[in-house]
Amino acid sequence: MGAALGWGALAASSLIVGAVLGLAGSWPDRAIGVVLAFGAGALISAVSFDLAQEGAEVGSPGTLALGLALGAMTYFLLDRAVERRAGATSDPGAALALGAFLDGIPEQLVLGIGLASGDGVSVGLLAAIFVSNLPEAIGSATDMRAARRRAPQIALLWVAVAIICTLATVGGYAIADIASGDLKATIDGFAAGALLVMLIDSMIPEAVEKGGRIAGLVTVLGFAVAAGLSGIS
Repeated sequence: MGAALGWGALAASSLIVGAVLGLAGSWPDRAIGVVLAFGAGALISAVSFDLAQEGAEVGSPGTLALGLALGAMTYFLLDRAVERRAGATSDPGAALALGAFLDGIPEQLVLGIGLASGDGVSVGLLAAIFVSNLPEAIGSATDMRAARRRAPQIALLWVAVAIICTLATVGGYAIADIASGDLKATIDGFAAGALLVMLIDSMIPEAVEKGGRIAGLVTVLGFAVAAGLSGIS
């Protein structure tokens, strides 16, 4: 259990690091766009190799598809609720934070389940979570600061998200013995579904808008780095 807590905290710590970087100074739009593009590529790799592929291997296609649908609908509905609460004003910072929360919990559940299996920590999954968390938190904190939210409020939000994600790793470790392959596939699918909707609705459009034409190249770079890390066991 202690190992799950430690590895989970390490993976989630990049959320806090990213938020601090986002609050530390004024980031030019182009720099934010490049960071988001790299993160989008890393997340696409995580969806492809660490979530959808693994879900297909451990469970049935039907349960993976169910998880995808649940994750996609959950993010879509909660994102719309956030927009309505903000007065129907687009809030990319809140959308990125919601995406980090909704994909972070199942990702770290999977990390905890893997630790409990006795195979040790998945370096590839750990690295993918860490690398993809940074741009999400940087972009979100920067957007929230631009929307004149108070820095302590932003920092507290990301600390809370990091703590919840860390506890999800412990939860995954605790339920590993009773988690069937289909349940694991559903968890993988949920994270993948939430990520895909967030990427298309928020992260990629903002990366292109702020980063310009270089965003596509940087996205591929992020994908390549994360894909290479996913092969490490």
